[in-house]
Amino acid sequence: MKRIGWAVVALALVAVITGSFTLTYAKRPPSEPSCLCPDVFDPVICSDGNTYSNFCYAGCAHATGCVRTGDI
Repeated sequence: MKRIGWAVVALALVAVITGSFTLTYAKRPPSEPSCLCPDVFDPVICSDGNTYSNFCYAGCAHATGCVRTGDI
């Protein structure tokens, strides 16, 4: 029984060294780069109906059709 255990270890080692043994990892969705915006309050309202602190935050949310609200 002890020989079988060593044989399995030896085969696994050979497989790793030769590259025939691969590990499968769960694929993560590609992450978007972090969006850094100035903390300036210049509100904009966009076509999605949401109001954002400024154009930068709206852009990070992929909002379109944004205009200043004038609520300063």
